[in-house]
Amino acid sequence: MLTIGIKGSQIEIVTVEKAASALGSGGLNVYGTPAMIALMEGTALNSVQPFLEPGMTTVGTLVNIQHKAAVPIGSTVTCESELIEIDRKKLVFHVSVFDENVEVGSGLHERFIVNIERFLSKVQQKK
Repeated sequence: MLTIGIKGSQIEIVTVEKAASALGSGGLNVYGTPAMIALMEGTALNSVQPFLEPGMTTVGTLVNIQHKAAVPIGSTVTCESELIEIDRKKLVFHVSVFDENVEVGSGLHERFIVNIERFLSKVQQKK
């Protein structure tokens, strides 16, 4: 059962593939904002997935994130998420990423609970 306060945590190494220069979000070999947001989304998703009915998942619909500090290639970053609001099918998370020294980024992330089969069926109809 979904309840406010569910937490998640994930760790990743900052690789060249996760650099701003590789992702097209900047020209430097530092942790890219798109990679950080993907980590945040994945952490939130993974934290609540075990509590959903079979055949259900969540999809990201909103990110309101600040990227506060640069992180060099080779560093380890840790993402933490906490479910702070449940409004029917809408879930709101506080997410934050830290390196070994400082908070790298934080903000709010919104996800919606969807039926996988129905969702994919609607997507296919757009072809």
